[in-house]
Amino acid sequence: MPPQLQSPEIQAFASGLPLTLLHAAITLVMLVIGTALYALLTPHREIKLIREGNAAAALSLGGVMVGLAIPLATSLKASVSPLEIVLWGVSTIAVQLLVFRVTDMLLKGLPERINEGEVAAAALLVGAKLATALILAAAVAG
Repeated sequence: MPPQLQSPEIQAFASGLPLTLLHAAITLVMLVIGTALYALLTPHREIKLIREGNAAAALSLGGVMVGLAIPLATSLKASVSPLEIVLWGVSTIAVQLLVFRVTDMLLKGLPERINEGEVAAAALLVGAKLATALILAAAVAG
């Protein structure tokens, strides 16, 4: 179809698609990096434990991913540039990593509890992560 016959909607979609894909890719990379950092910084090995059938580890890591995705998604919506997405992403990842430490201080021995499959401890961690994620998302949205 000749360019003059394309609708404005198709032209807007075609011109906006590359930027949309770039922003989404940056956000997904931030999610993977945040999840990997969490897995590296915690004393227990989630993937190994999950492969062994440890439900507490699966719940914990799933909570981390959702807890990171919520504020990252909000930063994607609120940001106007790739740099802004990265800056918000780094700050929300740092706060979520801190939430693990604070929860560990409250529960005493959180990594060992997850390692032993204690679902109650993992559920509390997930709750703390999701509560923090919602607050971070609201803060990022302004």
